[in-house]
Amino acid sequence: MKLILKYLKKYKKLLVLNVISVFGFALVELGIPTIIANMIDIGVKNQDRNYLYSMWGAILVISIVGVAGTILLGYCCAKISTSITRDIRNDIFTKVQDFSPSEFNKFGISSLITRTNNDAFQIQMFINVILRTALMTPVMLVVSFIMTLRTSLDLSLVIAATLPIVILGVILVAKISEPMSQKQQASLDHLNRISRENLTGIKVIRAFNNDHYEQARFNETNVEFTGYTKKIFKLMSVTQPIFFLLMNLAAVFIFYLASQMIDAGTLQVGRLVAFQDYLFHAMFSMMLFCSVFVMYPRAAVSAKRIQEILSTQVLIKDKESTMDVPSVAEHSLEFDHVTFVYPDGEEPVLKDVSFKARQGETIAFIGSTGSGKSTLINLIPRFYDVSGGTIKIDGQNVQDYSMETLREKIGFIPQKAMLFTGTIAENIRYGKEDATMEEIVHAAKIAQGYDFIMEKPNGFDEVITESATNVSGGQRQRLSIARALVKKPEIYIFDDSFSALDFKTDAMLRKALKEETKQSIMLVVAQRISTIMEADKIIVLHEGKVVGEGTHKELLKNCSIYYEIAASQLSEEELAYE
Repeated sequence: MKLILKYLKKYKKLLVLNVISVFGFALVELGIPTIIANMIDIGVKNQDRNYLYSMWGAILVISIVGVAGTILLGYCCAKISTSITRDIRNDIFTKVQDFSPSEFNKFGISSLITRTNNDAFQIQMFINVILRTALMTPVMLVVSFIMTLRTSLDLSLVIAATLPIVILGVILVAKISEPMSQKQQASLDHLNRISRENLTGIKVIRAFNNDHYEQARFNETNVEFTGYTKKIFKLMSVTQPIFFLLMNLAAVFIFYLASQMIDAGTLQVGRLVAFQDYLFHAMFSMMLFCSVFVMYPRAAVSAKRIQEILSTQVLIKDKESTMDVPSVAEHSLEFDHVTFVYPDGEEPVLKDVSFKARQGETIAFIGSTGSGKSTLINLIPRFYDVSGGTIKIDGQNVQDYSMETLREKIGFIPQKAMLFTGTIAENIRYGKEDATMEEIVHAAKIAQGYDFIMEKPNGFDEVITESATNVSGGQRQRLSIARALVKKPEIYIFDDSFSALDFKTDAMLRKALKEETKQSIMLVVAQRISTIMEADKIIVLHEGKVVGEGTHKELLKNCSIYYEIAASQLSEEELAYE
């Protein structure tokens, strides 16, 4: 498995220690039977106490070495397997950070979580086993078989006869279990997806009284997953007893032959005792060998699923050489005949969009649902790349910037405010890692969030719970705005970020923002006319095209679509206002 070998290379020193510990273990397991055989056949037979005492000393020394080797083996296996799993998860996480929405849609959130956790754990279990057995098994098997040959050639032939049967059984089990493992992991993805949907959408489920439907959906998938798991467990439970049966049959036949040989005087009792131990280790090694191959299909499936993520070609990435940040007297943003088609789409969502924005200006976007407003602003931080035309910031194509440099210029406030588990101060500081408390307080005041924050028992140290259930929608939006404000970016992007605010708070916030963002470009996507009436320029989108551009008053006169939107929200007096 290339994936495992790739990560194993990082831990060469521990692998060397692992090899040493394996030989220490083998020394004990195979050395002691030989000594005991000599003690019986020489020391006991000849009544040589000095010889017996010396052998007891040798056993003691070998036992100490063996214990040390076993402890070292356990440490190395645990250290390597857990470290590799950690590295895999870190690499998956880092890779996913570069994913565009297209890659997220390809895998699905639930599948990514399963691959990061469950599949990585399967790899960990397999590495732990293989490190214990990959070297130990062939060493123990070869040395044990050599020792059995030295002890008795006739008896060794019995062991040799069982090997082809065991190997054939292992291959058969591997072929049967691999497709089962694939189906099991796919079913687990489905199970996690349903669980995630159920937990996040619990209010909707209860509101529509669909608990029974969700229970049935979950139960169906759970039964499917359980069925595949049972089949794998059944296969494993049948395999092990069969191997033990072969071992026992071989042992019975060996003892039968051994009794004949002892009776004939061709085999000593001590040698039989040693042979019995060698036989046990040889057979046990085969069992370990079989367990590796039984686990291999599941690990191979998990490794393949992880490799799919790591080898995914990211659509949106930095160029090999990126430009430095240009020094300009005035910041600017330009859309130059921009067209955009989703990677899996056919029809353009945006068609030949062009406009310019300069430092200190507020540009607003409005239009019906599906007109392309949110898509347009998502092109600026390169969540998607344009299909045609160019987007320029400070006169340079956004694709010429490194992703980090580009996004450092932007303060993005999404439509659905996202807060993270942690304090309010930590959530605001997310926009600027080294922000002082004074900067955080100032941003909160501009965002009209200071008053409600101070009403919290712990103020800025109040902990935001998972999914931000302890703050309202409007409060989440204000904290999200404060997070962007503390960054002081060159471009602010508000993606319908005022929708949860009441009209009074909306008006106060816009007034405070106008003063705060004088040195920046402010882009606002809105559904409410009242939010954008004072914008320097309003761009009206319809079916991906720009159908109107101008001030509020100009558009009321010149753009019928804008007038229809305004007429649905404003009174006749407001519409007639000049």
